[in-house]
Amino acid sequence: MTTPAHAPAPARPVVLLVHGAWHGAWCWELLVPELTACGWQVETVDLPSATADPHGTAGMYDDARVVRRRLDELTRTRGPVTVVAHSYAGLPVTEAAAGADVSRLIYLAAFQLDVGDSLASIAGGGLPEGDTGTLPAHEDPRTHLYADATDEVARRAAGRLVLQTVKSFSEPLTQAAWKTVPSSYVVCEQDRAVDPAFQKVMAARAGRTYALPTSHSPFYSVPGRLARLITADADH
Repeated sequence: MTTPAHAPAPARPVVLLVHGAWHGAWCWELLVPELTACGWQVETVDLPSATADPHGTAGMYDDARVVRRRLDELTRTRGPVTVVAHSYAGLPVTEAAAGADVSRLIYLAAFQLDVGDSLASIAGGGLPEGDTGTLPAHEDPRTHLYADATDEVARRAAGRLVLQTVKSFSEPLTQAAWKTVPSSYVVCEQDRAVDPAFQKVMAARAGRTYALPTSHSPFYSVPGRLARLITADADH
């Protein structure tokens, strides 16, 4: 059966990638071409809480507003969006995607938390709280964030890390999109930044769970494999 010449082309999927603390949209540089090769239209966003300004004051709610604006822009013109949230991005995505036209949330070693939770509250005093101040990234990002990336990739990524506002760790969720939007969780089994055991606890909130034998940033160590996992999950 042939398709009439006037028929619209089938809609292709859109994925929004949302980076974690201390990073920017630049961290998806190896994953984007892999997803594009799988047929995705790829969009990214920069969260204002990751900043070069030591006096930055953007918090998790500011990040959520940025994510929601991008989601609304995309869904108006291209339909439902799949969102991939890495690490800290789990919070603003969980906040922002409630009520949005989102087809699926994919938490990548991310904080799939509940209403009332903040990073500071679940850290048990391991993180500062407040509305001012910033924190640098881990003093050893090569081991902490990029243990299984190549030396060149890890060095380049570590050189671009910025500060993260304390406020982003302090503000609690007021909504939990995963309660109404289908979600999946990707556990990074060799993660040194977010305990894999805790990832599995959070993953119990997701409809589907996957595991990668990687450290915290599989978009740098196994971008092709990660792209195929995201695609297979969306097609499930």
